Amino acid sequence: MRTDRLVAILLMLQRREQVTAAEVSRELEVSERTARRDLDALAMAGVPVYSVQGRGGGWRLVGGARTDLSGLTASEARALFLVAGPASAATPAVKAALRKLVHALPEPFRTQAEAAASSLVMDPQRWGSSPVERRPPRFLDELQDAVIRGVQVRLGYVDRDGAETERTVHPLGIVAKGPSWYLVSTTETGRRTFRIDRVSSADPTGDPVHRPEDFDLAESWREIADEVDRKRTPVEVQAVCVPHGIGILRMGLGARLEVGGSTADGRIEVVIRGYDEYTLAGELAGLVEWLEVTGPPGVRDHLASIGNALAERYR
Repeated sequence: MRTDRLVAILLMLQRREQVTAAEVSRELEVSERTARRDLDALAMAGVPVYSVQGRGGGWRLVGGARTDLSGLTASEARALFLVAGPASAATPAVKAALRKLVHALPEPFRTQAEAAASSLVMDPQRWGSSPVERRPPRFLDELQDAVIRGVQVRLGYVDRDGAETERTVHPLGIVAKGPSWYLVSTTETGRRTFRIDRVSSADPTGDPVHRPEDFDLAESWREIADEVDRKRTPVEVQAVCVPHGIGILRMGLGARLEVGGSTADGRIEVVIRGYDEYTLAGELAGLVEWLEVTGPPGVRDHLASIGNALAERYR
């Protein structure tokens, strides 16, 4: 809509000393002719904007006038741009519109809004048997604020054995894993992940976070989740599967399935992870129509035992 463009152009003028029709065209994805018409429309509507002719010219606000047409506070701008981040369930069109708007926000809103857009990752798959619903943990807002502002936090934490410790952390991002929330951070001993419902205190120090170069929260979380999954499922089974069975394995095993290359007889090599050999054999026994387990021997022995028991029971 044209009204939206005019507001965005005015906010661009507030943020910069001068803009050109070409810059407006690129940022708002309209033609230069449309951008010039919109700039002329602002002047005709009484907005204190004027053009500077000649080489290096453009459009400026008279006297650096500032009018915050967005009506947003800093915290509201940050909350808005959480919707534009990778964790969002918003449609691509909504995300694209919000990312365009962030470039038109005046400082200091823009930096924190951009930080908000990349501060959160959503991972819908639960670990273990955690409850389906849970209230947001007590210190979630404080820790997300520290991530967005880029400040260190003095963190009190209670581990799974009930021991409480305190340390200074450099918050890098927040992850929602199913119903659970995690803080990804760096500490004196390297990268650490903290369950936020175990945080007993969170006091910002005001000191800036030392953020690793090229840090990407989504990629970092994938590495953390893969490491945790491997610790939770230490047993690996090697098998071959008929091609039309791969989809069934994916549905039943999810991230515990790794698909490899084809064998000489046209089947596909797979690796399947599980908690222990007996439990894994029980899972795979119902897939015998599509799957042949080649190792380890312990899992094959359990499968043979399960098969004998089934034959004896249902002979």
